[in-house]
Amino acid sequence: MKLNNEEDRVCDILDNANGSIMSVDIGSRLRHLRIAHKLSQRELAKRTGVPNSTISLIESNASNPSVGALKRILDGIPIGLAEFFAFEPERPKKAFYAAEELVEIGKGAISYKQVGETLFGRSLQILKECYQPGGDTGKIPLVHEGEEGGVVLSGRLEVTVDDERRILGPGDAYYFESRRPHRFRCVGPVPCEVISACTPPTF
Repeated sequence: MKLNNEEDRVCDILDNANGSIMSVDIGSRLRHLRIAHKLSQRELAKRTGVPNSTISLIESNASNPSVGALKRILDGIPIGLAEFFAFEPERPKKAFYAAEELVEIGKGAISYKQVGETLFGRSLQILKECYQPGGDTGKIPLVHEGEEGGVVLSGRLEVTVDDERRILGPGDAYYFESRRPHRFRCVGPVPCEVISACTPPTF
């Protein structure tokens, strides 16, 4: 079967590296490839039928998937198992980024511009977010591992954490554990801009 053949090739790669699937930084590789293919976690989840929360846990290395489960996710990119494990992106060394060098990883009514093309080997993600009027992260709250915070630069942003809801304006900020259900929505007549950071990287 195709999966068995790929599993054999993966085992060969891991054996040659004197390692195992547990010793490979699966999360950083998966996040790097997903972003390189311009896919959000939610879009990849829809393609594969794997919950967004599961993909988030894997990317933060809080969960170790089986080879079969990982293949299911990789099929949505798409990339083969052997290619995935053989892939070794370079760790970023760049320290400064011009405005035009920020990488767009969002779509639709919410723009997410990431500092750095790749976050491989990094534990912090910094984003410049722009919500169009009515832009919303969705009725289903976001839940994932880690911590996040942000400062509103302009506009008005409604932030819901658990059952608490607050409308933030320029200069206001938020910070919370990401495992608490949360949602963001632009409630003003003009776009809302936010600078945010999360660890480990989420998107």
